[in-house]
Amino acid sequence: MDASDKMVITAEEDAEDARNYQNSSENKEEHEPITRTTTTSTTSSSSSSSSDASVVEQDGAMSRAPTQRDDAGNLERHATAMSRIQTQRSQHSVTVGASVKSRQSRKPLPPFGAGKAYPPPLPDREEYVVEFDGVDDPLHAQNWTLKKKIFTAAILGFTTLTSAFGSAIFSAATRVVAHQFGVVVTVGVLGTSFYVLGFATGPIFWAPLSELSGRRLPLLIASFGFSIFNIGVASGKDLQTVLICRFFSGFFGACPLTCVAAVFSDMFNNRTRGMAITIFSATVFTGPLLAPFIGGFIVMSDLGWRWTEWIVAIMGFTAFFLNLLFLSESYPPEILVAKARELRRRTKNWGIHAKQEEIEIDFRELLEKNFSRPIRMLISEPIVLLFSIYMAFVYGLLYLFLTAYPLVFQGIHHMNLGVGGLPFLGMVTGQLIAGLVIFIRQPAYQKKLAANNDVPVPEWRLPEVIAGGVFFAIGIFWFGWTGYREDIHWIVPTLSGIFIGFGLLSIFLQALNYLVDAYLMFAASAIAANTFLRSLCGAVFPLFAQQMFNGMGIQYAATLLGCIAVLLIPVPVWFLYKGEALRSKSKFAPTPTPKPSTATV
Repeated sequence: MDASDKMVITAEEDAEDARNYQNSSENKEEHEPITRTTTTSTTSSSSSSSSDASVVEQDGAMSRAPTQRDDAGNLERHATAMSRIQTQRSQHSVTVGASVKSRQSRKPLPPFGAGKAYPPPLPDREEYVVEFDGVDDPLHAQNWTLKKKIFTAAILGFTTLTSAFGSAIFSAATRVVAHQFGVVVTVGVLGTSFYVLGFATGPIFWAPLSELSGRRLPLLIASFGFSIFNIGVASGKDLQTVLICRFFSGFFGACPLTCVAAVFSDMFNNRTRGMAITIFSATVFTGPLLAPFIGGFIVMSDLGWRWTEWIVAIMGFTAFFLNLLFLSESYPPEILVAKARELRRRTKNWGIHAKQEEIEIDFRELLEKNFSRPIRMLISEPIVLLFSIYMAFVYGLLYLFLTAYPLVFQGIHHMNLGVGGLPFLGMVTGQLIAGLVIFIRQPAYQKKLAANNDVPVPEWRLPEVIAGGVFFAIGIFWFGWTGYREDIHWIVPTLSGIFIGFGLLSIFLQALNYLVDAYLMFAASAIAANTFLRSLCGAVFPLFAQQMFNGMGIQYAATLLGCIAVLLIPVPVWFLYKGEALRSKSKFAPTPTPKPSTATV
């Protein structure tokens, strides 16, 4: 344990004493989600010398450390600064990979070379670690201008929409593709299933990469790869080429689903993050619902089915160039890497570095701590597991409806490919209403947050999940029992989509926010675990949808699905009462959330 670590422990104890004295939760005030985990420019970790550190250790109070800033004493006791010191240490040692000390070798050291002796040891490494310059440092993504945040959110929203849009547009071409390559329709459905299977496997790679290399690099690689493989689908001469390229399109397309929510959490604080992630969630669910009727009209036209993929490729390249030209890195550790690089260049002091640059990637440790973490969280965390099961069912039904809606509106009501996709707009309307309701409720949430010293309580997100679950189940029953007969006007099952869409977005959005609030710096891995399971269901559900609805009948198949939806409603109700206890026992949730009753207003 070096001097800086002891200083952090001393500071944490000091903050704990202050919290007990004030009956508040100041040590967690403004504890930011996911990636706001690097430290501010406190002299305790970046400006103090080794002798200063000794003084701090002897005095037992962080505030006695000499500083180079007039306001450093306040910064050292600032709750946000303290939180970043603590979380940066844990992220460096647990989240992103191996520290310098973790890799050991039994091999003897080689000679230094050129007849030189080994140089003397350097001063304390912490003296050369760059930090943010206070809580208002403009380099930090949460301190960007509102204009830049909105523009970045718009670019990433389009990137996510493109990925989600590409997942479903192929469904309109399923029968045409199956006929062209001489296979049954179920094999043609694999074009959609393989894409969503790529959604399932991609996050296991993209989430850890975003924690190691930041957000921008994975998004650039993914946007480019996504576009290239969509060209492969559009120009494929045989079915196997089409299916393989669809899988890798989904693999690369999974990156926005994993990383964009993390970027929003980099940019927005607890008060505004919920509204930002609403936009992200809307693009995830709206994309697949806009695709069928657009794809249907394309397939019916002289363009043919291949243009459904050419359009997605064009959208993908547009997203790639927008990200390349305008997307700035938002991940705090990588921002500090760039800052350290600039300082080294301008000061010629090669010792200046960011904490992130101390990492030595050890494959075994990387596999254990990063690539396996989403799976371990899925297995060992009840919150992640149960919410993933619930969201997997909801997400699976989203892609199942890509088959069920054509059976009702094209089969029962005899609409063509393009017009038969328009009833999906009922679900889109429901999602827009859900987003509006969440926006309207946001001021009340912010008041509760302010009354609790800006410490988010994850369970505050759950009422919308519960309400969404009820509407979702009602909508499924409504759709099944009004869509199986031609003498019932087509507008009736179309309107059921309002309830289904409202439930889809309410459940998905607030459950996602719950995971982010509960796991903070591990939220990317929690989301990756969730995405893995739900994408598996999204890949499998379309494969049996036609057989189930044709075999059981539309009304009875919908009844079965509605009953499962009803059985899942108690999941968020249980977390509403037991969530805090479960998080207190978790290995990944940072600390138990303080009860609102202990808050200082």
